[in-house]
Amino acid sequence: MKKTFVTTINCMDGRIQMPVNHYMRQRFDAEYVDTITEAGPNRILALEEPSDLVESIKRRCELSIDLHDSEVIAIVGHVDCGGNHADDNTQKEHIKIAKEKLKKWFDKTVIIGLWLDETWTVKEI
Repeated sequence: MKKTFVTTINCMDGRIQMPVNHYMRQRFDAEYVDTITEAGPNRILALEEPSDLVESIKRRCELSIDLHDSEVIAIVGHVDCGGNHADDNTQKEHIKIAKEKLKKWFDKTVIIGLWLDETWTVKEI
């Protein structure tokens, strides 16, 4: 059954928007992608700071779930991130930590982590 909406918590970096949206639409047979953007959202959620951005991301996910019946949320990180200056392995750990936080908030929602490498290839982690 086709899912109409899925959700991404994505970096604001324009280089990754299209590859992530394409991946999500293909992977989940979705028509639309609700996109929540911040600079380095994997770091924000993993470190829980700044708290106002954490709450803002959570509220926007709730809207996507409540208004669009989104059943999937992806937390995204990428190489060369201006909002998360950590090395690739640390960023991937941030994604894993953020996934666990999202699972606690949205236990009926599928939560995945995505990583984009230097060729902007999307990989699920």
